[in-house]
Amino acid sequence: MRELELLAPAKNLECGMAAIDHGADAVYIGPPLFGARAAAGNSVDDIAALCRYAHRYGAKVYATVNTLLHDDELPQAVALLGQLADAQVDAVLIQDMRLAPSQLQPLSMHFHASTQADNRTAQQVEWLWQQGFKRAVLARELSIDEVAAIHKQVPQMELEVFVHGALCVSYSGRCYASEYCFNRSANRGECAQFCRMKFDLLDADGRELLHQQHLLSLKDLNLSRHLHRLIETGAISFKIEGRLKDIAYVKNVTAAYSQLLNQYIASHPGQYVRASRGQCSYTFQPDLNRTFNRGYTTYFADGRQPSMASFFTPKAIGQQVGHVKEVRHGWLTVAGTAAFANGDGLCYFDAHQQLQGFRVNRAEGNRLFPQRMPTDMRPGTPLYRSNDQQMDRMLTKPSAERKIPVVMSLRPTPNGFALSMDGRTVQMPMEHQQAKSPQRQNIIDQLSRLGGTPYVCTHVDLPADFNYFIPSSQLAAMRRMVMELNQEPTPSRPSPQPLPAGRGVDSSAVTTTNGKSIYAPPSREGTGEGLLGEGLLGVGSPLMQCRYCLRYELGYCVKHGGQRPTWHEPLSLRLADGRCFTLQFDCRQCQMNVLATNK
Repeated sequence: MRELELLAPAKNLECGMAAIDHGADAVYIGPPLFGARAAAGNSVDDIAALCRYAHRYGAKVYATVNTLLHDDELPQAVALLGQLADAQVDAVLIQDMRLAPSQLQPLSMHFHASTQADNRTAQQVEWLWQQGFKRAVLARELSIDEVAAIHKQVPQMELEVFVHGALCVSYSGRCYASEYCFNRSANRGECAQFCRMKFDLLDADGRELLHQQHLLSLKDLNLSRHLHRLIETGAISFKIEGRLKDIAYVKNVTAAYSQLLNQYIASHPGQYVRASRGQCSYTFQPDLNRTFNRGYTTYFADGRQPSMASFFTPKAIGQQVGHVKEVRHGWLTVAGTAAFANGDGLCYFDAHQQLQGFRVNRAEGNRLFPQRMPTDMRPGTPLYRSNDQQMDRMLTKPSAERKIPVVMSLRPTPNGFALSMDGRTVQMPMEHQQAKSPQRQNIIDQLSRLGGTPYVCTHVDLPADFNYFIPSSQLAAMRRMVMELNQEPTPSRPSPQPLPAGRGVDSSAVTTTNGKSIYAPPSREGTGEGLLGEGLLGVGSPLMQCRYCLRYELGYCVKHGGQRPTWHEPLSLRLADGRCFTLQFDCRQCQMNVLATNK
């Protein structure tokens, strides 16, 4: 049966453990250095603790060492890999090809090619396989059909696909806007979120077509309704984005997708199995609409679609809960079926399409008394819940339990008794003493007491003629022994070492669609130049390569049936401080490039 993996984010140890509890088969977490989210670093000790917890359930832990490195950081990065191997990390995510498996010996753990490596073609995936990678994390922009085609061409490579969370407007690893504008490199884990900013849209004549809107800010990805199709592409890992998200987000989203995976597996008996063990029970009903989101899009799952962006706000607006029915002095009523709670946060777009919000001080059915009454509220205004007090209360408490069902089997041996559980057996020397009264129920009760462990005993298997007396203390001792045997740590692994000088990555075969090499030679330390030459960017350089197209989003793509533009190109984006960026529409590649114009 093919294993299916739900991969959840972990901002920290607490979030990682919560992800496991709520159904993740694997979690990814940032180490102290060199992670693509510099604000989400964790100590190696915490990562080791997470590994110990995850491995109880056969779940895995992946560490994100996926930034580009300066030359003098390479020894430190290699040393970090060794520490992560000692911590029992199952795999590391890599962007810098000087840390590729082909560059290190001995190979001590699995290596995954981060989506930052711009994995959008079968050629790139094949090259990564040749470099020793076990898995490629595919670009978010790929369609379901394109994922299937890559699997067909490179079936030996594990494929990981994003199914939920925030979207970068540029192909990952191909965005240099943050470095260019703010000296904060996205490829070094310090993205300044250039794409969430407000822009004016100008034509070639300087005419302002749109004023101060979030023209590059995408909605959040939600492929929950297409999960079954992604499984059928041959992908084996389904990734939730969000290493900066809080624990409530991790719990809710992980539980929702875990249930969907279980439903699919149940409907295809004998074909699929989860990649880890344990059954989860929840104290809440998972609901993707009741957690952080900027509105949802399926992005390019079925090819280019309209309404990918959220022009009027980059913030979470949450679930629409109805519309304003009437407004009175100090209160308002809502038309809809949602139930409200004291403390809910609601938001709406005002007459100028600016996002406004208020806190519910008191809720009486659909009559709401805001903490501060909005002055511009009008009947008919759609309302969204950005802070769900009831959901938050449920998720701040223990909200899931994960248990591995096991059978305890007790058998007599020539000189004692043997207790087996989950494939492990312990033996205890003991005199065989015939019972004077029935002992079966006491034995079952004693061996079933697995509280405080990852296991739940579903059955105690005893021979039909079993009629021995075993003291409860001895039964408890055998139970503890077999539990300890099942939780023994995995032996430590050897640390990686760089290969001898002279062996390097052949980057000549790895090119982007415009023919440029992805992996340029390392830069001189201290110049501010990244591995991809960010410090050398000048006027006309591409700051972003986007499959998302603003012209299509506005309905002016003639190639896809849109109306013919009335403006003169090139178009440009202008920040509030006056800096401009030219838009280049490469219709042959169906790609939009954002070019550097001035700083």
